[in-house]
Amino acid sequence: MDAWLWIVIIAAIVVIGLIVYSMMTRQRAHQRSTRLRDRFGPEYDNVVDDDSRRRRREGEAELQRREELHDELDIHELSPQTRDRYAREWEDLQRRFVDSPDHSVSEAEHLLTAVMSDRGYPIGDEFEEHADLVSVDHPQLVQNFRDAHAVYERSQRREAETEELRRSLLSYRALFEELLA
Repeated sequence: MDAWLWIVIIAAIVVIGLIVYSMMTRQRAHQRSTRLRDRFGPEYDNVVDDDSRRRRREGEAELQRREELHDELDIHELSPQTRDRYAREWEDLQRRFVDSPDHSVSEAEHLLTAVMSDRGYPIGDEFEEHADLVSVDHPQLVQNFRDAHAVYERSQRREAETEELRRSLLSYRALFEELLA
């Protein structure tokens, strides 16, 4: 066989190999995207921008980073006694809402932080890092948690209205109940 024929055969094999490799890479990326979308739900859409491949990769890398950090944590159930104590504290703060909505929202923030700490979530100064870790287990509720926290911060400056405080307390309660369950 002539040398040029061998060159054509080798080039064809290389091209076919590159096409197969490209297809496999795309399939793996699609499977990763699907897995992350299923796990993170609405949080996936908040973090990942599908309009740009580069931004999508960065967003998915961020979600994977959250998973890796989360996997290093020792998240555990609360004891029945601790769960009951927290439930009573929540009922008490809800009763006080009518007389002191600002204070009740502040209490809800602190109570939720205590529950998270007891469950094994790290409690640091940076709220977003805290919310990012919560998003791994509770992607359906994390945006409500962020919204409630924003109202809490505004209430600390006396800028939040009573209806906002009420909605904030409801958002805190949804995550609180999920963490106790």
